[in-house]
Amino acid sequence: MRSRLHPQPGSPGRGRSRAVQLSRIRIEEQRARDRAALDTRGQATVHDDVIIVGAGPAGSVAATVLARAGVRVRLIDRSAFPRDKLCGDTLNPGTLAVLRRLKLDTLTEAQGLPLDGILVTHGAGVAVESRYPRQLAGRAISRRALDWSLVKEAVAAGAAFDERTRVHDALFTDWRGSPGICGVRAGPPGRVSSLRAAVTIAADGRRSTLAFRFGLLGHPIRPRRWAVGAYFEGVRGNSSLGEMHIRAGRYIGIAPLADGVANVCLVKASSAGDAELRAPAALLGRELAADPMLRDRFVGARMIGRPSVLGPLAVDAIAAGVVPDGLLLAGDATGFIDPMTGDGLRFAVRGGELGARQARSRPAEGVRLEMEIQPARPRARRLASGSGRRHGMCAARPCLHPGPGRARG
Repeated sequence: MRSRLHPQPGSPGRGRSRAVQLSRIRIEEQRARDRAALDTRGQATVHDDVIIVGAGPAGSVAATVLARAGVRVRLIDRSAFPRDKLCGDTLNPGTLAVLRRLKLDTLTEAQGLPLDGILVTHGAGVAVESRYPRQLAGRAISRRALDWSLVKEAVAAGAAFDERTRVHDALFTDWRGSPGICGVRAGPPGRVSSLRAAVTIAADGRRSTLAFRFGLLGHPIRPRRWAVGAYFEGVRGNSSLGEMHIRAGRYIGIAPLADGVANVCLVKASSAGDAELRAPAALLGRELAADPMLRDRFVGARMIGRPSVLGPLAVDAIAAGVVPDGLLLAGDATGFIDPMTGDGLRFAVRGGELGARQARSRPAEGVRLEMEIQPARPRARRLASGSGRRHGMCAARPCLHPGPGRARG
């Protein structure tokens, strides 16, 4: 298990701000506590109030809210930070409103490129422009910058942060006569530690280790869609609008970022064995060159670095799954929001806030909301079923999955 928080050149953490200096001090204090917990076999048992798996927006927001309230919280993630993340890189006004209310909007306000709305096109030459109401705007900012900023906010608030730490399984306990979990077993191979806490929040995304472990998520048979994303410079015709170009069997999202860079994401039906996924740069270039509404804009444009591939995208919450006491789910670990909606980040940050609130209010009882929530679940499932979740239906999707029920924002 390794803990680190070092700003790197070019990252949002560049410079020696007071918050980062305090973060380093807290990291060193955390390391000292962890060393003191080592037994003679070199294995640690670490005790916290709350463990959060996944340092994306949902996990980092939850960690920040809890740490500010004086809760001993440990945030863990399998990746080293800062890291890249395939995403549309856009935050709608609803997402920004949550970050602003939590005082987590410093980076987005300073570095995010303002977005006035969205442009949607169809292959038949149809284009529809929709702008946000006056005095509202979105922001475009890379997930690398956003996620790193939120992690630093969590550590500055007092959260412990363990990066490069993979969760292997849950720690099980008999919780007041019913089965539950009391933390996780996590760490690199050969150095797995027991991380114990009254509440564990799984915020590790659409492939959540704990959500799949307890049968709470599953891949639908169809559609099996994959995403290919890359950054380009020199794209013509960018504006203050995010873009969604809908075509038969696929769609392409384009978001303008700072310094003339554009985020380009292709989402299409495919399978892991398709040869086209083994050459993602060629696939993306071919799709752009073949599109009559886009090809001229990419003449002379240059792809920056290598493209990312992600899939299959969709995961669905499984109704038959039973959430053990002591476990909460937040963000994409509750079920996947279609990227076309542009609303995944709003559900993530709101779900992280709700998860923190619930963990703080009833940390020792599990979460028993089924009597309040069960009547609404069939309707939520009907709204979420079909070929995909549409934007107007997103409010029915749970932000948080505590105990056997779900809580929504």
